[in-house]
Amino acid sequence: MTGKTTTVGIIGGSGVYESGLFEGKKVHHVSTPYGAPSSPIEEGEMDGVRVLFLARHGKGHVIPAHRVNYRANIDALKSLGTDVIVTINSVGSLKEELPPGKFVLPNQFIDWTKRRESTFYDGGRTYHVSTADPVCPRLEKAALVVAQRQGTDVASGKTYVCVEGPRFSTRAESRLFRTFADVIGMTLVPECPLAREREICYLPICMVTDYDVWADHPVEASEIVRVLTDNVRRVRDWLKVLVPELARAPGDCPCPHALEHAGL
Repeated sequence: MTGKTTTVGIIGGSGVYESGLFEGKKVHHVSTPYGAPSSPIEEGEMDGVRVLFLARHGKGHVIPAHRVNYRANIDALKSLGTDVIVTINSVGSLKEELPPGKFVLPNQFIDWTKRRESTFYDGGRTYHVSTADPVCPRLEKAALVVAQRQGTDVASGKTYVCVEGPRFSTRAESRLFRTFADVIGMTLVPECPLAREREICYLPICMVTDYDVWADHPVEASEIVRVLTDNVRRVRDWLKVLVPELARAPGDCPCPHALEHAGL
């Protein structure tokens, strides 16, 4: 990323439908070959860094996770020059040591979705993009440095299992998931691998809203909203410092070269 101006895209998740981070200078209404993105894209600046904001679920959470047009969202951000994407995701905890209110930086995922369009390459030339390490290691390192400096309590190196939704898990499913994952959500896939196909660095910030039902407490939307409200202010404060750092984070990563050896 050195030697060029970096544009950071922010994808806001549950509870974050407007950036609240900058005064928007422009609003982009983007059309893509895959349809319309979830919302118009706001453009502004943070500490001199060009920032684009997209609400994953639309303004006011009108699009459920299984109906989000992930391909249009990623393609729209790419078309506007996005180099780095940081996302905000609400998750349930599968581990006792990850309580509600905790921030988690997962760097692995397990795809448990069923019906989603998961690639840009449906025909013509075929690409098999590596997602062995799906999260950008350069961004992950930068985020951990900022978190430590800010005193933000963050768990890293965790695995996210992505389910289809919109329903929550059964107890049997939850007990199964916690044998191989740390948090559970509905939005990381295919968003993360699509960003890799577009050669964009990608970092998910997850906010734990509840213990999943393995903990013998049924998940209720009202509980999630309460924790979300508390977390939204904290994540915005963190992003104000983090986003400029991500744009300027030193080092190299494989993300901008993901297609170089992926074609057949």
